[in-house]
Amino acid sequence: MTTRRTIRRYTARDIEPELLNRLLTEASRTQTMGNLQLYSVIVTRSAEGKAALAPAHFNQPMVTQAPVVLTICADFRRTTTWARCRQANPGYDNPLSFMNAATDALLFTQTFCNLAEDAGLGLCFLGTAIYNPQAIIKALQLPQLVFPVAALTVGWPAEEPPLTDRLPVESFVHDERYHDPTPEDINRFYAAKEALPENLEFVRINKKETLAQIFTDIRYTRKDNEFLSRNFIEALRQQGFMDYEH
Repeated sequence: MTTRRTIRRYTARDIEPELLNRLLTEASRTQTMGNLQLYSVIVTRSAEGKAALAPAHFNQPMVTQAPVVLTICADFRRTTTWARCRQANPGYDNPLSFMNAATDALLFTQTFCNLAEDAGLGLCFLGTAIYNPQAIIKALQLPQLVFPVAALTVGWPAEEPPLTDRLPVESFVHDERYHDPTPEDINRFYAAKEALPENLEFVRINKKETLAQIFTDIRYTRKDNEFLSRNFIEALRQQGFMDYEH
């Protein structure tokens, strides 16, 4: 774990179905709410399938170049169908159920990542899965109560990028209760990150005063967050996770 890297370039070698199935099976032993396994994984290998997904991920090259793209979905449809087939009355068309399924899906995702990297595979976690859910829903023909929450490009690494920085453990571990960081704490927590040459260069070339402004003014702006949030809520409605409102 201390040497893991995000891999965006892959060799031409395919991932054997037996290996992928073994990793997916082993990952299913991860924690899950009520032992319901509230997730589904769509495996995309075809060039046509990856091309259909690419726009949802801002056409990042690794989406079409990786041998496999995995889309991990919060899935309460399978459980709901099971309940209805067994004379039970499901009530999972609500945000709490979505959160439970999303948690299951993300736990599965992290476990799979650990197993895949241990097997020598390289991965890139695509946060864009929740930026453009409607496009993914359409491309993968996801029915109601199924919602994409994570995506991974997977392949054999063709690069060994440098390790990215991490905040010190004291910045995110709190004893007994939450300790609101003081300005002095913030200075200490972020000093090393802000002093990295690449981050100093980001600030310079973007004509900003601080690294924080790179994130607030360029990378994750209020305008974009609010726009994507509206799309996200609308997609939740479309997929049936807001039906309780009726």
